[in-house]
Amino acid sequence: MLYSSSVQFWQPQLRWQQLQYPQLSNNRVEIWLCHLDTGCNAVSGNKILKLRYPLQQALQQQKSGVFTFGGAFSNHLAAVAKACQQLGLRSTGYVRTDQLDDSNPTLNFCRRHGMILKALDRHSYRLRNDSEFIASLQAQQPQMLAIPEGGSSAAGAKGLRDVDFANTPSGPANLVCCATASGGTVAGLIASQAMPADTAILGLTVVKDSSLNQRIEQLLPAQQPLRQWQLISDYVGAGYARFDTELLAFCRQLAQQQLYVEPIYTGKALAALVHLVANNKLSPAIRRISFFHTGGLQGIHGLHYRQLITAADLALLSGSMAD
Repeated sequence: MLYSSSVQFWQPQLRWQQLQYPQLSNNRVEIWLCHLDTGCNAVSGNKILKLRYPLQQALQQQKSGVFTFGGAFSNHLAAVAKACQQLGLRSTGYVRTDQLDDSNPTLNFCRRHGMILKALDRHSYRLRNDSEFIASLQAQQPQMLAIPEGGSSAAGAKGLRDVDFANTPSGPANLVCCATASGGTVAGLIASQAMPADTAILGLTVVKDSSLNQRIEQLLPAQQPLRQWQLISDYVGAGYARFDTELLAFCRQLAQQQLYVEPIYTGKALAALVHLVANNKLSPAIRRISFFHTGGLQGIHGLHYRQLITAADLALLSGSMAD
């Protein structure tokens, strides 16, 4: 079970893996990957934390369920569907697509776990953060709680604040990093109350989005001391969900170390971090880095479905599917 039967929500269990890579040892820098063990691949990594308070709110307000937004292969939609099913809540997902694909593995997972799916064309989907559009959807389903795309809200970011991602098995990290697309995870890390105040935060963006800095700032709590943070967007490549053969080879190499990542989020960001270390682009004072593995392995099935990776890649990269 992800949650107890009461409104006392699940507490994360941290698991650590040290990345073994020649460029790291040559530069005398450690990178530790921090995983959250949930017992459920669909509600893994940052998703369980970003959903913690919104779903708690839905239960406390006696809502019948939630509605939210995501792409056709969204980790967020899969996580919401599974978590809501376990909590006895209904779920509706508005999907960025002209037509729902009955063979899509992510959407099939959502349906199997009780989510009602509704297609939104790209024009309508651009309104997903528009207050009037959300209000119109809310009016149609007043007993449902709205959760933003990716779970990136103030309540979603709050779920990251009480987890100590800096305390690695070999000592405190100088820097905590993660992939970022919608900004909620980075905002939660910046406002963390569990990590030392001098722990810096680095978000490695996987989307081309010039508004990401501003959106993160909007999610930060007012009148609270915040730690040093930065976004780096130099490694997005061709754009969101696009990757080249070099990045895929990097993911394969890590899988051979039983360290499983995908090339959309975690793999892309981790490859960027290794490049930064190898090319001495980080402060010389940074000797130990914690990299938060934000999950997303369910999306590997979607990559295979779209013929972006082979069946052999699917088997290799998914591993045990334990994020």
